[in-house]
Amino acid sequence: MGLNHSNPKLFPGDIVEYPRNKYFSHFGIYFGERDGVPYVAHLTCRDADTKIPLFGRALRSEIKLDPLEMLGTKYKVNNMLDNTHSPRDFHSVVKPAIEDMMGREVTFDILFHNSEHQATLFRYGMKKSQQIELIYKHIMPAWKKLFDKKQL
Repeated sequence: MGLNHSNPKLFPGDIVEYPRNKYFSHFGIYFGERDGVPYVAHLTCRDADTKIPLFGRALRSEIKLDPLEMLGTKYKVNNMLDNTHSPRDFHSVVKPAIEDMMGREVTFDILFHNSEHQATLFRYGMKKSQQIELIYKHIMPAWKKLFDKKQL
């Protein structure tokens, strides 16, 4: 739905995707405006010590509210599970859940709890990461071959 500065129409509770490279994106939930500035809630590392996660994990992570374009000017709406899962009501469920999580320490894990997992958990009440599932689709056959040859 929009990329390359197209400024897609956002509604509170939408999942906002920021493509980072050929394989990965960062995700957040559109929170709405504060004093005319649009904000996104997202899972991020808490301090400079955890910017590069060790083995795909960062123990000191948290949910933060940041201005929409502080995370990047190239973004799109990606409510990827709307066809199969009902989005939860933003004002009665999602917003209070975000506010409750802000400031709490959360463990970031690239495979099991990344920004996409967190965004789908807020919007749908379930964790899912399509980008990680795609990686599994490619690496699992290679692992199976190694396992069958008793090399893994």
